[in-house]
Amino acid sequence: MARRPAYDATVAAVSYQMPLDRLVLELKFGGRLAHARLFASLLAEASQATLLEERPALLCPVPLAPGRLAERGFNQALEIARPLGKLLGIAVAPRLAQRVQETSAQSRLRGAARRANMAHVFAVPDRAAVAGRHVGIVDDVMSSGQTLHELAAVLKRHGATRVTNLVFARTPPHR
Repeated sequence: MARRPAYDATVAAVSYQMPLDRLVLELKFGGRLAHARLFASLLAEASQATLLEERPALLCPVPLAPGRLAERGFNQALEIARPLGKLLGIAVAPRLAQRVQETSAQSRLRGAARRANMAHVFAVPDRAAVAGRHVGIVDDVMSSGQTLHELAAVLKRHGATRVTNLVFARTPPHR
């Protein structure tokens, strides 16, 4: 990486490759919400081994923009965060952060275009809810990490002491 990310750590349950990539697509674009419980279960297992003493105080699902939420009908990150929070005993804060502008899908962009697409996209309406806390960001897939970096940067600017990503799948590094 050319620059250090704003988040402190990432826990991923699986590698984003066949056949698990199909399950992610079925959740995200096919509305197979039962997959979210499976993802949460596998992510909780991965988290138990990794987050022994550094457990987040609360979970923040990556927010969708209002247009994308209306189009899809649900936020896949929130659908994963709810059962994950129950399994880990960590409160879920679905309104901790907001997406304040619509963006292009990150999956259609590369490199600098991904960074530009995510600039100034997130806001934290209540600094007191974040200040001095370890926040876990929940998402379905981490590819370049740009979305998670931007959200973590906003959380840290609002006083988060630590930010850990909890993602179901991580895109394998390109070699």
